[in-house]
Amino acid sequence: MPTNKERIARLQAMRAESLLGGGEDRIEQQHSRGKLTARERLDLLVDPDSFVELDAFVTHRSSDFGLESQIVLGDGVVTGHGTIDGRLVFVFSQDFTVFGGSLSESYAEKICKVMDLAMKVGAPIIGLNDSGGARIQEGVVSLGGYADIFLRNTLASGVVPQLSVVLGPCAGGAVYSPAITDFTVMVEGTSYMFVTGPNVVRAVTHEDVDAERLGGATVHTTISGVAHLAARDEAEALGVIRRILGYLPQNNLSDPRQHSTADPSDRRDAALDAIVPDDPSKPYDMHDVIAGIVDDRDFLEIQPGWAQNMIVGFARLGGKSVGIVAQQPAVLAGALDIDASTKAARFVRTCDCFNVPLVTLVDVPGFLPGVGQEHGGIIRHGAKLLFAYCEATVPKLTVITRKAYGGAYDVMSSKHIRGDMNFAWPTAEIAVMGIEGAVNIIFKDRIAAADDPGAERARLVADYEAQFANPYVAAARGYVDDVIMPSETRPRLIAALKMLAGKRETNPRKKHGNIPL
Repeated sequence: MPTNKERIARLQAMRAESLLGGGEDRIEQQHSRGKLTARERLDLLVDPDSFVELDAFVTHRSSDFGLESQIVLGDGVVTGHGTIDGRLVFVFSQDFTVFGGSLSESYAEKICKVMDLAMKVGAPIIGLNDSGGARIQEGVVSLGGYADIFLRNTLASGVVPQLSVVLGPCAGGAVYSPAITDFTVMVEGTSYMFVTGPNVVRAVTHEDVDAERLGGATVHTTISGVAHLAARDEAEALGVIRRILGYLPQNNLSDPRQHSTADPSDRRDAALDAIVPDDPSKPYDMHDVIAGIVDDRDFLEIQPGWAQNMIVGFARLGGKSVGIVAQQPAVLAGALDIDASTKAARFVRTCDCFNVPLVTLVDVPGFLPGVGQEHGGIIRHGAKLLFAYCEATVPKLTVITRKAYGGAYDVMSSKHIRGDMNFAWPTAEIAVMGIEGAVNIIFKDRIAAADDPGAERARLVADYEAQFANPYVAAARGYVDDVIMPSETRPRLIAALKMLAGKRETNPRKKHGNIPL
C-alpha cells in the first residue's frame, strides 16, 4: 500500500507533467514560431495568481491509430476560471503543443464544462484559439464535440459576453465558434481563419493563395469583417480583450461598471462649434467629434478597418459605458452601404444585449446608390440596421450633426423608432433628400420654363435651403428634442444618460424577432 507521502508525491508529479503540455521540445517549437504557450497566454490575460485550473488530468479515450500510447494530461486545452480587473471570467486556452491543438471528445467536454459553469454563474467566456482543427483519428466523435461547443455558444449568446482570440490556425468547422461570439481579435502574421485551406482552394478553384492572403488578420479586419480587431502581437491581443471586457457587464442581467473620471461632466469643447464646414460638400473627421465628447477623449473603435464609412466602438460618458455609432463623412460621405449597415446593426444588437446605452452621431446623405449595392441586397442589409435600432430597448441618444436625408434619417435612431433623446446641431439638415435633387424634382417645370434656367434654379435652391436645410422644422414637430450648440453636446448627453438611468422598455412577448438576415 502506498503511503500518504507517496500519494502526495504522485499528485505533485502529475501536476508538473500537466504543466508541460506537449513537452519541452514542442514548447520550444511554439516559441520559435513567435507564439506563446497556452499557459503563458493565460498569465497575460487574467489577474496575477487568479487562475484556477479545471480538468488538468483529463486525457483522451481513443485507442485507434496508436493514440493509446500517446496520452497527455489535459489533452490539448487548458480550462478554468480567473479574474480580470477583479471580475470572474471563464477561459479555455488551446495548446498547440499537444496534437497540434486538435480537438478530441475529451477536449470538447472540458470546454463545454467551463461554458456551462459560466452560464450558471453569469460570467464572461473567453476562448484562446490555436488549433489544427478536429482530431482526425477520432473521426465523427471530434465533429460532435465541435457541435456541442457551437450549441453552447448559441445558447450563451446575449446572456454572457463571449470573446475570442485567434492566436494561430483556426480552420474548418473550428471557425464557427469565434464567428458566433461577440468579439474576435486576431494577431497579425501568426493567426488565420478559413473554412477551407489554401490547398483545397487550389485544388477546387485553381486559385493560388497562401494562408495569410486567404484568411489572415488583415483580410478579416479589412475585407470580410469576420474579425473585429487585429493586434501586432499576442500580448497586445490579450490586452485588447481585457479592455473590451471593461466596457461590458458580467451578464445580461447586470450593468457595466461605473468608472471614475477626472474629465468634468460639464466640459464644453469649443472646437466642436467650428468642426462642420460651411460647405456641405466638404468632409470632416467624425473621430474628432467623438473625442471632443467622450471621457478623457478615449474611444475604443471596433472594426476600424472594415466599412470605414461607419464608426462603431466603446467610450464612457460621465464614467458610464456607452456604445458609439456614427457616420464618417470623410469616407463615402458617410453614406450607408451594405457593409456599413451590417457592421452597425451587429454592434447595436451587441450593446442592447448587454445593457450598454447607445449614442448615435448622424451625418448621412442616404443609402449608397448603385447597381452593385442594389444587386447585393442593400434593402435587406439596410433593414438589419433598422430592425436593430427598432428592437433595442437600452437608452438611445441621437445627435444629428449635419445631413440626415431620406430613409437613412429614419434608420439612424430617429424619434420615430424609439430614440429616447434626439438632439440636432444648428448645422443639421433633415430632409427627404439633398437640396439640389429636391429642387430639380419639385421645380422641374418652372426651371425649364424660365428665361434663365440657371439663375432660377439657384434662386429656388436658396429658397429651399432657407426653408428646409435646418433642424427647426423637425424641432417644431418634436422630432428632435432640442437644437443644441455643438460645444454643449457632452454635458447634454451626460444629463440625458442620468435621466434615462431608470428606463424600462420591453418588446412584445415572442420567441424572438425575425431579423432580415
